[in-house]
Amino acid sequence: MLVDSHCHLDYLAADGDLDAVIERARAAGVGYMQTISTRLDEFDTVVAIAAGRDDIGCSVGVHPHNVADDQPPADFKRLAALAEAPQVIGIGETGLDFYYDHSPREVQAASFRTHIRAARETGLPLIVHTRDADAATIGILREEAEQGAYPGLIHCFSAGPELAQAALDLGLFISLSGIVTFKTADAVRAVARTVPPERLLIETDAPYLAPVPKRGKRNEPAFVAHTAAFLANLLDTDMDGLAARTTDNFFRLFAKARRPSNRA
Repeated sequence: MLVDSHCHLDYLAADGDLDAVIERARAAGVGYMQTISTRLDEFDTVVAIAAGRDDIGCSVGVHPHNVADDQPPADFKRLAALAEAPQVIGIGETGLDFYYDHSPREVQAASFRTHIRAARETGLPLIVHTRDADAATIGILREEAEQGAYPGLIHCFSAGPELAQAALDLGLFISLSGIVTFKTADAVRAVARTVPPERLLIETDAPYLAPVPKRGKRNEPAFVAHTAAFLANLLDTDMDGLAARTTDNFFRLFAKARRPSNRA
């Protein structure tokens, strides 16, 4: 069994074939998917996708791209209240994106800290997005950890070894996407080799970042199998072992999620 720890099924639903996407994932051995919230004004759509499906959970949060215009701004109480929904297993995605700067950096940082507080208080894992913001991300993660520990992961890891080590030191997990299969991703592969097996997760970030050999196509959860196969080869392990390890890691981190009873 594989888990796609991070995908955007609401984006895929806009293409009108969500049921087929889910069935293809199941056929590819994907036993659980987490669909990720990026705006609170679209949260109802996200949670509705997870409702009634025992192999799909969701998160609640606001992507750093959207924090300036997702109104009213997410506060701790609102995030915590929404996280009480049975389908919600994580907080985010949140973090810092200094590549696009779609939202002012100080607004991103304030929202990031709000999400961390929600993760700390609810016990649900924090889902961190970071791009071109390694030093600032490390700073906030460390400062907030001084206020109390919180669970979480760096999703779609594409940063440097310093951020990876800082995250691991704080007890966070590292999630690898199809980026690790790209020709130009030597630095990501180098980090992947250093991640302790018990802290490794895999994801698609669908509909983005389809892995080789699906590069250039719309990504979907079924394609996490390609990333898993690539990683098994990279890490000199077998596919079944990698799948079992990353699946166990997911359900250990996302403790509110329940492994579907009809899947191994």
